[in-house]
Formats: sequence, C-alpha cells, structure tokens
Amino acid sequence: MKRLHPALTLLVAAILAYGLLIPQLGFYWDDLPMSWIRYQLGADAMMLYFSTNRPVWALLYQVTTHILPHQPVHWQIFALFWRWLGAVMLWAIAKQLFPQREKFALTLSLLFLLYPGFNQQWGSYLYSHFFIVLFFFLYSLHLMLRGKTIPAMIFSALNLWMMEYFFVLELIRPFLIWTTLQAEFSPKERFARTLRLWTPYLAVFILAVLSRIFVFNNQIYGFSLKEELVKAPLDTTLLLLKNVLSSLWTVTVAAWSQAFQFPNPLVDGPRTVLIYAVVVIAVAGLILFGWRDQTESTGKNQTGWRVIALGVVMLLLGGPPFWLVNVPVSLGFPANRATLSFLLGVSFVLAGILEFIPTKIRLGVAVVLISLAAGRQFLWANEFRRDWTDHKNLFWQMTWRAPGLEKNTMVLMNEELKYYADNSLSPVVNWIYSPDNHTDVWDYVLFYPTNRDELPLTADTPVDYDFLAGEFHGNTSQTVVFYYAPPRCLRLLDPEIDADNRLIPEDSLLREATPLSSTAPILSELIARMPEIYYPEPGHGWCYYFQKADLARQMDDWETVTQLGDVAFALGDYPNDPIERFVFIEGYAHAADWEKAVELSLASYKVSRSYVAPPLCKLWERIERETESTPKQINALEKARSKFECKP
Repeated sequence: MKRLHPALTLLVAAILAYGLLIPQLGFYWDDLPMSWIRYQLGADAMMLYFSTNRPVWALLYQVTTHILPHQPVHWQIFALFWRWLGAVMLWAIAKQLFPQREKFALTLSLLFLLYPGFNQQWGSYLYSHFFIVLFFFLYSLHLMLRGKTIPAMIFSALNLWMMEYFFVLELIRPFLIWTTLQAEFSPKERFARTLRLWTPYLAVFILAVLSRIFVFNNQIYGFSLKEELVKAPLDTTLLLLKNVLSSLWTVTVAAWSQAFQFPNPLVDGPRTVLIYAVVVIAVAGLILFGWRDQTESTGKNQTGWRVIALGVVMLLLGGPPFWLVNVPVSLGFPANRATLSFLLGVSFVLAGILEFIPTKIRLGVAVVLISLAAGRQFLWANEFRRDWTDHKNLFWQMTWRAPGLEKNTMVLMNEELKYYADNSLSPVVNWIYSPDNHTDVWDYVLFYPTNRDELPLTADTPVDYDFLAGEFHGNTSQTVVFYYAPPRCLRLLDPEIDADNRLIPEDSLLREATPLSSTAPILSELIARMPEIYYPEPGHGWCYYFQKADLARQMDDWETVTQLGDVAFALGDYPNDPIERFVFIEGYAHAADWEKAVELSLASYKVSRSYVAPPLCKLWERIERETESTPKQINALEKARSKFECKP
C-alpha cells in the first residue's frame, strides 16, 4: 500500500482534533467585537481599533475580511487551514535540518500541531491571524534554509512588523544555520559562514527594533520592568528569574499533563466520551500508518541533543515578550494564548527527549502523547460548542423578554459564559438592537460588574466608555440587570424581589446592582433583529413562555400571563430556578386563581426553603398591595404568610 504523505497525515489529525464540531461552533472572546467592528462599522473603524496596538497587523485583517464573510463556519475552517499549514511548514523545516529523519520530522510536526498548552483554536477570527503570522515566520525559516534570501527576508519582515509574539524568535536563525552546515567545516569557518548567511536577516531584525523604538513605540506591550530594575535590581531580577522558571514549567510539563485529563461520563455524557475514544484511537492509527516506510537514519542520540538544544534556545527566545512586561504565562483562559510563543520550543524539546527512548518504546510513547493530545483538543472543542449554544440562547431569551430597548441603555449581567468577556457581548447587543447603526457612537453597552471596578452602581450616575472604535454615553438611571446561569432561564432582575435573593451569588455583584434594574428601557414593540449566525431560533420551551410572561407582566397584561402559564405548565417542562415561577404566581393571583398561586408558591418554597422564603414573602407583599382585597385573597395571604413565616 502506498504510504500516506505527511501533509495528509497532519491534515487528518487536525480535522479529528479541531474540526469535527466546526458546524456547531461560533465566534468567541475577541472574535465578536473585532469582527463586528470590521463588518458593521467598516474597515476604517477596524484600523482605528488597531491604531494603538499592531497597526500593521490590521492590514492583514483588511485582506482576509474582504475574502471571508461574517460567518463562523468560514472562519473556523480558515483557522484550521492555517494551523495545519504551519505544521506542514515545520515538517519541511525539520526535513531540511535533519535529512533522512522523516519519522522524526512527522513526530515533531504532530507534537506542534496538537500541543495541549493552547486551547483557543476555536477563537477563529482572532487566532487565524496569529497562525498566519506564525506561518510567515516558519515559511521565512524554510526559505532561508533553501537559500532564498530575498523572499525569506520579506516574510521575516511581515512577522516582525505585524505582532510581537514571535518577534524575538527571529534570533533562532543563526542556530538553525549552524545546524545545517556540514561538520567538516572548522568551527571558525562554520562560525564565519553562519554570520554571513545571517547578516541580511539580522539587518531586518535591527530595522524592526528601531522602528518600534522611534516610529511606533506604543505597542500593546512595553518594557514595564525598567523602573523596577532601577529601584530594586536584585529583587526584580529574582522575580524575573522566578517568572522565567515558572513559565518554562507551565508551557512544558504542566501543558502536556493536560493531555491526560480524561472525560467524565457523568459530566460530558456517554456520546462525548465515545467520540473522544474514537478520536484518540483514530489518531493513534493514523500516526502508525503515517510512519510506514518513513526513513529513519541512525545516530539518534546526536540528533536528540541538537534538537533539545535548539528547543531550549527557542523557549528562551519565546519568553521575552511576556517576561519583560511581567505578564504571567498560565494555562487558564484566555491567558494561555501566551503559550503560542513557546509552541515551537516545546515541540523541539519534547521531540528531542523522545530520541533518547529505545525505538519501540519511543514510538509507543509518542503515539500515546499525540493521540491523547488530539482527544484533549476535541474535549475543548466540545466545551466551546456548549458555550456557543448557551451564548445564542442568552440572546434569543433576551429578545423574547425585551423585543426593543431604548437607546443609551446599559445592560448588566453576571459573568457566566466561559469563553466570553463583557467586551465580547456589548457588540452583540448593538448588533441585535441597533443593526442599522454604523457610526462610532454605540447605542448600548453590556458590562459584568465584577470586571468593572470603575463602574458606578449608584442611581443617576453618568456612564461613559471608550471602545477605541466607538464610544458609549449613558446613565445608570437607564439600566437593565439580567441574571443568567443555564440551564436556568435568563431573568430580568426585579428590584423588589431580587435585592436579597440569595440564589444569586453575592460575588456576582448583581444583588448590589439590582436596585438599578428597571423595565422602563424595555419596549414591547419589536426592534430587535437577530443576526443570521444566531439562527435557527431555539424551540419554544419553558424559557420562551417564561420570558413572554415576564414581558406581559411588565405591561400589566395578567390575562396573557395566565394563558402563557397554562401552556408552559402543560409542556411537562419545569423551571430550573424556583424564582421563575414567580411571574405565574403573580399572574394567577391577579386573575383571582388563588389556589393556583398558592400551589406554585409551595412548589418554589420546597426547592430551598431558607433561600426562597424571603423573596416569596416580598412577592406576596406586592400581591397584597396590587390586588383587590377579598375573602379568598385574605385566605391566600394568611396561608402564604404562615407557611413561609413572612413578617406582617
């Protein structure tokens, strides 16, 4: 049987690890604000957004966004393509550095492709451009090793001027050149040849450094340790050394240990566990098949030391963009983007270490590491899939509850979605409620109070926020506060009920913000226009009827509330939050169906007596105040007060 080309092996591995769930994935984190600014506000707004950090990189976005539409599936495939192409390019480089070591080259590129220290592949709009720049760097190395100096310098310049992640890695060139030179040269002659071949690239590097110092010196990262070194040189040096050692441990041992985090059937479900197992087994088989008939020369120990040496140098060159600004390197989201600078070095070090293991054992260890890494990436893909589903449900429920919003409204919400910041969600609110606004004045903003220390939670206070590409001007007197913790429904907080609702975590700060929440900015007329990427609309289950009932309650349309309640309770579906029954309790009370109101109150009370009783008492106080006093009302009130121990 004809052997499988390494590029095809890498492609299949990439699809198995990253691509199986692409049709169900969306936009995440910075994808949303960056893509919305480009497609909604225009190319000039995008240039303004990048004006204070990586302006040259913005030109790359100008090209790609003219080609690809504002659809997640296109960007997911695009990001996967560049991740794969970078691995293919590393394979080609390894083939040039270590001839007759084809099996080693494939192993190295697979370690690079499936590295488990970075788990943000599916932030496709953002990271596709990271991987394009990484490809520029790798392609420049490939061209250099082939003696194509001019095009190699061009791609080197593209890397250096676009972003800082792979900036210092440019200094790996003399080490690669030295590796490729024949051993028969004397050390002196080898050094002279290395210096001569490196000189053009060194000139490009120096020019890039000078341009950052004198032409554009307000990059997103600056040398923040300068003052500390002057004030306390010894302490700062020790802190820097600690940061370096911690980072190296994180991107190597800690990162690869994540490959051994297996799925939990109780959490992930049997279907996910089954697909995970299929991915691991398929990648293992793919590796074994891809290794067939690959040449493998002797002298592996010598190769191992050279590979490790190159990897260590690459690790040390990958760290300065973070070490010199005292940015910690961690595996948490979103900070693990920093591991991309170390990706090349980690792969070389691990591939070199494997060289010292006896052949049969080495192949087994490599298969286990690579296949488990592929499985781990699939599990992360599934997390992103779930978060996108929760994200879409959030905004569908928001539009069900608030068909329209007054302009200049501030939305407050808890930090529940894993792969989104509040900056990610503000553009979506504008996209939905102000789809025809293409100006630099934003009509809406969404904040997590926990992320905004400067955000006032007091009434009638101006709120101004600069998004670089646009500005928001509002006031806390025009605020809606939502709580979202799926599978619970999105819920507009009620100042009278929720200020002391302990079912809302105190550290979310939403209980503190609840007095600001108002229904006044919510319009009953349909203004919201859901973007195409959020379709299809979720099925109309419990949360749909809850949101529509809450909107009807706002309009004092109690007949509609009870009609919706009759339909909702007939679904056989039930609320995941006892407070979700409150709108129907209030509706049935206003309809004088006191028996139903008390019955639903008892059902909520039984969920958590100590937590639900105080809000229930507040609700029944309002019911007493707003409904007609009749014998049945008085009887229901007495039942409620005695059962829930409400104070008169």
